[in-house]
Amino acid sequence: MLQVLEAALSAVDPAVAVERALRRHGAELQVGDQHYDLDAFRRILILGAGKAGTPMAQAAAAILGDRIADGLVVVKTEHGGLCRHVEIVEAAHPVPDEAGVAAGERILALAASAGPDDLVITLLSGGGSALLVAPAAGISLRELQAITDALLASGATINEINCLRKHCSRIKGGQLARAVQPATLITLVLSDVVGSPLDVIASGPTVADPSTWQDAWAIVERYGLEERLPASIVSRLKSGLAGQLPDTPKATDPAYAAGQTLIICDNRVA
Repeated sequence: MLQVLEAALSAVDPAVAVERALRRHGAELQVGDQHYDLDAFRRILILGAGKAGTPMAQAAAAILGDRIADGLVVVKTEHGGLCRHVEIVEAAHPVPDEAGVAAGERILALAASAGPDDLVITLLSGGGSALLVAPAAGISLRELQAITDALLASGATINEINCLRKHCSRIKGGQLARAVQPATLITLVLSDVVGSPLDVIASGPTVADPSTWQDAWAIVERYGLEERLPASIVSRLKSGLAGQLPDTPKATDPAYAAGQTLIICDNRVA
């Protein structure tokens, strides 16, 4: 029985999963069934968030080496480590903190610096929602912490929690992909969510978001949260519901035209 457990854990080792997904042959990078000419890119940037971020970044750095121009990955406190070519920073989980906000702003800035000749590889794993933080305009960190506390205490599912997180953020729900545009974007995902819905894992910062303002408000009503949430968040959700704010990017958004997203490990692999 112990051998079975050890085999399952070995199969979902984050570094091994990245090594399976990224195959480099000189200047050619194979990701799944797609091939990329590394010489065609001006820069390669590594971005990421999640509890498995350190081994994922270390594996990517070992494969790409000095081809990496810059990189930043945010991980859970006490889950950091050394990584050549990629900076790893720590932040709180599951309730976001100032370090998570600082990391989110820096990752958004790196993403926005990417041009049409750049390749951006994003590494995502469980916990990324709390670690990758960029509050929407008018929302403070303290208010984000309050909504996280309220949702965790309400019994809401991770899908429901992340739906509200996405609608209170500038980076979740596909908005990181929009910031990266027009660079080439590859996302490697280590899933800890049953069924591996890409828009839920780490709140789907690089994939289209099917959830809407109506969905977000329905969750508030379902759990009786209106009186327990900060006024700024209730106001934002109601403004979105009234059509006064744009929704998160959907599948037709140009940000997803040239991207590739690959689930490199999940419960089925284990």
